[in-house]
Amino acid sequence: MQALRNRVEAPCSTSNRSCSHVSVRRPAASRRALHVVAAQSTQPYWYSAKTITPPKKGKHFLHLDDFSKDELLDMLEKAKLCKAKFYTRDESFKPFAGQTMAMIFTKPSARTRVSFETGFFRLGGHALYLDPNTIQLGKREPTKDIARVLSGYNDVIMARLFAHADLLELAEYSSVPIINGLTDYNHPCQIMADALTLLERKGRIEGTKVVYVGDGNNIVHSWLRLATRLSFEFVVVCPPGYEPCASTVEGARAAGVSSITVTSDINAVKGADVIYTDVWASMGQKETIDERKIAFAPYQVNEKLMALAGAQALFMHCLPAERGLETTDGVMESPQSVVFQEAENRMHAQNGILLHCLAATKSL
Repeated sequence: MQALRNRVEAPCSTSNRSCSHVSVRRPAASRRALHVVAAQSTQPYWYSAKTITPPKKGKHFLHLDDFSKDELLDMLEKAKLCKAKFYTRDESFKPFAGQTMAMIFTKPSARTRVSFETGFFRLGGHALYLDPNTIQLGKREPTKDIARVLSGYNDVIMARLFAHADLLELAEYSSVPIINGLTDYNHPCQIMADALTLLERKGRIEGTKVVYVGDGNNIVHSWLRLATRLSFEFVVVCPPGYEPCASTVEGARAAGVSSITVTSDINAVKGADVIYTDVWASMGQKETIDERKIAFAPYQVNEKLMALAGAQALFMHCLPAERGLETTDGVMESPQSVVFQEAENRMHAQNGILLHCLAATKSL
C-alpha cells in the first residue's frame, strides 16, 4: 500500500509547491489503473478520474472538473431544491429512503460529519460514521479491500482523507459512488457550497472576481479546477513560497476558461466580489505555525484589507477559523461575512451532489 501511494502521489512540496504525479502500472490481468492528465510541459498537472472504473451505477465525485459545466450546474440546482425542501420541512421528500452511506474519516471533522449525516438522514437515508480508529485505512486492511467490503453493504461511500491516492484507490475498487469529503489535495464539496452561496448572494458565479488570500492549499486547488468549467476571475494572493501547486495552476490556465492570477501583491484584492481565506496551518502542519505567523502576518484578512477590496466584497471562510490569525473577529461578524450561510450550504450542496451522483441508483 505504501508503495502504491508513493507511485501515485507526490504532494506539492512546501518549498516550491510543485506537483509531480505519476500513474500506476499493474499486471496485464488487472486493467484498473490510476492516471493523471499530462499538461503540455515537463510535469503532469493534476489527478484525473477518467481512467478509473466507474461504479456499477451512479458517478464518483472526486474532482470538480471530472464533470461538465452543465453537470455542476445541475448539482447546484438540486442543492437549491434540497434547501427549499429543508426550509419548508417537506417530510415527503425522501429520495434516499432505504439507502445507506458509509462515511470514512481518517481526518476528523465535526462539520463534515454533521452536514453529511444530517443531510442524508433528512432525505430519508442512513449514514454510518467510521472513525479513524475503526477504519484504519490502508493499515489494518488494504484500501482496495475496504472499498469492496463497504460497497457490498452500502449505496454510497463518503471519504474524508489525508492522501489523495487513498481516495483514488477507493474509487478504483468500489462498485458504488465515492464522494470526496476532502483530501490534502482538494476539497470539492466545500467549493460547491461556496458556489451555492455566491449564487444566492450575487446571483451568478460566472463573471465574478474571487480572491483567495492565504496559503495555497486544497481549497485553492478546488477553486482552480472549478475555473476550468465556469468562467470567472480567480486570484490567489499569498506570501512567496506558499503558492498553490504550480502544475495545477498551469492546468487551470491551460483550460483557457477563466483568468488565473497568483501574486504576492495585496492590492490584487481591489474590486473583488469575494475575499476568501483559510487557516494558515492546516491539520498536519501545526508544527509550522510559528514561521507561518511571520510569513502570513501581512496577509491577514482584516478590516483594512476588506476596505481595500471594496464594499461589494463578500467574506468567505471554509471554517473553522482562528480569529486573530488569518482573519479578525470584526470581519467574521461583519455584514460582509457570509461564513455561516456558507457553512449551512455545505449540507445542501452535498445533498445536491449526492442526488446527481446517485440518480442512476434509484428512481428519484
